[in-house]
Amino acid sequence: MLLLRKRLTEILNQAVGKLIAAGDLKLKTLPPIILETPKDETKGDYATTLAMTLASMEKASPRTIAERIVNHIEDREGIMDKVEIAGPGYINLFLKQGYWISVLREILTMGDRYGQVDIGKGKSVQVEFLSANPTGPLHIGHGRVAAFGDSLANLLKAAGYDVQKEYYINDVGNQMETLGRSTYIRYKQMFDPDIPFLQDGYKGDYIKDIAREIFADAKDRYVHLSEEEALPFFIQYTKENILNGIRKDLEDFNVVFDLWFSEKSLYDAGEVEGVLKELREKGHLYEREGALWLNTTQFGDDKDRVVVKSTGQKTYFAPDIAYHRNKFKRGFCMVVDIWGADHHGYEPRLRAGIQCLGYPEKDLKVILVQLVSLLREGKPVSMSTRSAEFVTLREVLDEVGKDAARFMFLTRRPDSHLDFDLELVKRESAENPVYYVEYAHARITSIFRQAEERGIPAPRIEDVDLSALNLPEETRMMKLIAAYPELIEASALDLEPHRLTFYLQDLATALHNYYFHHRVITEDRRMTEARLILMQGVKQVLKSALAILGISAPERM
Repeated sequence: MLLLRKRLTEILNQAVGKLIAAGDLKLKTLPPIILETPKDETKGDYATTLAMTLASMEKASPRTIAERIVNHIEDREGIMDKVEIAGPGYINLFLKQGYWISVLREILTMGDRYGQVDIGKGKSVQVEFLSANPTGPLHIGHGRVAAFGDSLANLLKAAGYDVQKEYYINDVGNQMETLGRSTYIRYKQMFDPDIPFLQDGYKGDYIKDIAREIFADAKDRYVHLSEEEALPFFIQYTKENILNGIRKDLEDFNVVFDLWFSEKSLYDAGEVEGVLKELREKGHLYEREGALWLNTTQFGDDKDRVVVKSTGQKTYFAPDIAYHRNKFKRGFCMVVDIWGADHHGYEPRLRAGIQCLGYPEKDLKVILVQLVSLLREGKPVSMSTRSAEFVTLREVLDEVGKDAARFMFLTRRPDSHLDFDLELVKRESAENPVYYVEYAHARITSIFRQAEERGIPAPRIEDVDLSALNLPEETRMMKLIAAYPELIEASALDLEPHRLTFYLQDLATALHNYYFHHRVITEDRRMTEARLILMQGVKQVLKSALAILGISAPERM
């Protein structure tokens, strides 16, 4: 079944096609037809400026063009109630009440499958996100990236893509040595507190905690070893300890990765050397001042980039190119990288890097997620003593829970700064968007419990006369849930899962307003059953959209 917007577009296309065939329009190619949803519902369910677009091309009156189009509209499915011409040439389309009721029937028939679309057609997509260095606990900014990446992956799955979620572990280089050395010195300070700490070491309490764990198990086993002998153990132990903490925090945040990919594995498999060899063979590498450079300016970068320093040490860029070659060799037709906003300058060189390898730039999508400011009653929250640098994701989860955190992280576009107020998301009021939405689902569940208590079982769709649903508020809810598959398709195409939070707030508002003004369970059994069916439809869509966002749909609150 075609989505409504596409069906209406086809109807308009056919009408214009008839005008072209009859010679009433001179154009040979049809411009894109844009359908809008008027804010004023008296101006139709959909409206288009098609006539005004054509009029400028044909040098004719927009209203004249609109009249010709309307006269040639053929509604074979019988879904339109009327078509009006307004203002300078708007074409307003009004749908029959029976159409919205048919969608409600479709929702209950399809159940959990409703809203799923197939624009992906099973194509494989990799979504790599978060990939925080295993040098400390996740902070609140990581939480926003994690919520966005996970929800985007869920959204793409709902749109018919075969999706793999991946975490890239940066476990090579100076940062890992500094990490291991930080723990090693904290361990040695337990025997000699006067040993100075590293100037550039990791100073958080979590490093002391790891050192205490090692001491509890090993006692003085590593005290008498040289740093060179002891360091490999401390690097590995600290990395694994921090990664286990990251995994636990993410699981509690309802984020589970399909693959944790180690940067070290690229070196071990010879892929970093392999990609440099391939780039050299393609003629993209050159030597200058003893270093090896990649000619990225040929693909739009502002300057060429060093991949191997004059010391022979590889830059971060070399394994990153190897990693992306690995991704494409695994057969992904689209690769999505989700980074923090501080990586904005890195995108051009990576795009140039994959083009040097011969991969199309369009197959790489890079999304930057802006920073989060944590507030309490509008005032900034002080830094965590545990991390010494930032508020951890665990602190936020412990205070407000995963549902509130995930929803709030998704209430803004990823490229917009986000203020996260801890007190707001704990309030049980309409001010708190996640509470407001989850309560809509719980409220509907409560209605069905009340109906059961009165001896009214959940009705079967095939047994209910839905023509009783004719109130404007009922039609409003049916229109909203009818738009859900279109929302999934558009959000997936634009890689924007945050649209679902706005949609859910609109749907919850419509539900709560209806509940306050109309009884669902009435003395009229026919009316009651029709309204219960409507509640089932709204509940199904609330549950589906919340699931894509990784948020629970509570039965009671």
